[in-house]
Amino acid sequence: MLTGIGPMAVAVSGGVDSMTLAVLAHRMGHGVRVVHAVSPAVPAAATARVRAYAAAEGWALDKIDAGEFADPNYRRNPVNRCFVCKTHLYGAIAQSGALRGGPAIVSGTNLDDLRDYRPGLEAARAHGVRHPYVEADIDKAGVRALAAGLGLDDIAELPAAPCLSSRIETGLRVEADQLAAIDQVETLLRDELAPRTVRCRRRRRGFVIELDAETLAVLSPISRQDLAARVGAILFAGGLDRDTTLDFAAYRMGSAFLRGPTDAPT
Repeated sequence: MLTGIGPMAVAVSGGVDSMTLAVLAHRMGHGVRVVHAVSPAVPAAATARVRAYAAAEGWALDKIDAGEFADPNYRRNPVNRCFVCKTHLYGAIAQSGALRGGPAIVSGTNLDDLRDYRPGLEAARAHGVRHPYVEADIDKAGVRALAAGLGLDDIAELPAAPCLSSRIETGLRVEADQLAAIDQVETLLRDELAPRTVRCRRRRRGFVIELDAETLAVLSPISRQDLAARVGAILFAGGLDRDTTLDFAAYRMGSAFLRGPTDAPT
């Protein structure tokens, strides 16, 4: 899978795809540098996971600020926000010490990602980023099997965890303090409910807590009321209108992502 790429800089988000790729490449002795962008949009647990693996595996880890939060085009959250984000990320990697000697930038993109709308892939093409899983015809299930085969038991079954900015409905401004509150809420719900999936979405009308159907079904009215009170204390501490709604709903992938005339990039 990695044959012919040579020395590489692996862009690692902290999820199963990129973490597995970094572990495999490093263990195979490919002259790997691991690059992790620390950002308000990256869950704290993901950054902690990267740091822990770097120490355990002996990675040469570069922690960078890709600078997307300084870009007003990113902050206004257009339909192609991911393109803006990845342009900053790959540009920052190219300018960092991670590419001494000209290693290739590689990502954890897998075959399943190609079936979705992924504007970040356009930025990857522009920067010549390689996708070893795609080149080897490996999908998400294959990545999880590879992680299990490498003994990465805590990584193999990690649920999908897109960046926190994906929780903000398209067209609503991305605010760092709001992302921190969303991360705190999702951490609370994972710790207490152990759901298969949880998303705290910011919508124009308020917030929606999305849970997988099984977890949602076993929540009693009293449990919902208790959780709503504690979640609301976190989300509304930033000064939002107390009349902002807070609802529970079944998880829908990408439900905060809107595509339409009003959301088109300018």
